[in-house]
Amino acid sequence: MLDLSSCELTSDEKDMLDHPVVGGVILFTRNFHDMKQLNALVSQIRLHARNDVIIAVDHEGGRVQRFRDEFVHIPAMGRIYEQTAGDMDDASEYAHQFGWLMASELLAHDIDISFAPVLDVKGVSDVIGDRSFGEKPEVIIQLANQFIKGMRKAGMRSTGKHFPGHGSVKEDSHIAIPVDNRSESEIFNYDMRVFAEIHQQGLLDAVMPAHVIYPNVDKLPAGFSKIWIRDILRKRLGFDGVVFSDDLSMQGAAQVGSFAQRAEAALDAGCDMVLVCNDHSAAAEVIDSLPTNYSGSERLPRMRKQHALDVESLKKTYVYRNALKAVEKFR
Repeated sequence: MLDLSSCELTSDEKDMLDHPVVGGVILFTRNFHDMKQLNALVSQIRLHARNDVIIAVDHEGGRVQRFRDEFVHIPAMGRIYEQTAGDMDDASEYAHQFGWLMASELLAHDIDISFAPVLDVKGVSDVIGDRSFGEKPEVIIQLANQFIKGMRKAGMRSTGKHFPGHGSVKEDSHIAIPVDNRSESEIFNYDMRVFAEIHQQGLLDAVMPAHVIYPNVDKLPAGFSKIWIRDILRKRLGFDGVVFSDDLSMQGAAQVGSFAQRAEAALDAGCDMVLVCNDHSAAAEVIDSLPTNYSGSERLPRMRKQHALDVESLKKTYVYRNALKAVEKFR
């Protein structure tokens, strides 16, 4: 999965999209001007891509929402529990509405997935902060379940991140290599409990591992670790969904080697798709390093959109109008 430089495709990007190993595109704020332009860009991506690509975006709400003008500004997930003063019935209803609203607006523009929800337990991590549903695993489990059910109602699959949990390290893996020195049992019974219970309820379609090292389990960051992905996630938890790597250009991935080595390590560890963002030459290096007959994972097609309303039809629905009222209560 690669990214794009602006609001229109360059000739180099058209060539890259035609490469047999490119299976996805992730969009950022720099790729958005308005809805009309976004629709045109998505159409061009699909036109020039050789494969039936998955188009993705980080659109969680709060401070991580790539498209803002003309889109509804969804509240940060951490505000839901606070706004409702801990009333879990009200909080669950809001979570469901926001999950549906987020997904519906993106699907109306032919975007397959948002990398959401964040399942990290809120702790010392500033980069997570109010992106998390809260400080208690049981609160996160209930609210994330409802958020995912809202996404699914709209026709979008979920991606839980950042497995097994990024909330208990201060460092930001975008610019540092975080190390979580807690014991294996503490991580399993606290952070990973969220992923395990949501998966047990059949609601977790994909997972994105953290670029965090948990030395009491493995010396490698989770996204490059066979122990974390193949042994713990796949075998112990029985997870058969998609595993997306986090961005291989992040500093938390740097210790693994070159970009080609990072991609090889992530795929070998069990990732189904690797993301290379914000570095055109790095994306080219990874593309050139993979065999051209690389067919990708058979799991990936599950992540494509299930169904969608167009924008005008969406805005006429009662559930859309009701969701807007819910958002207004968080202004």
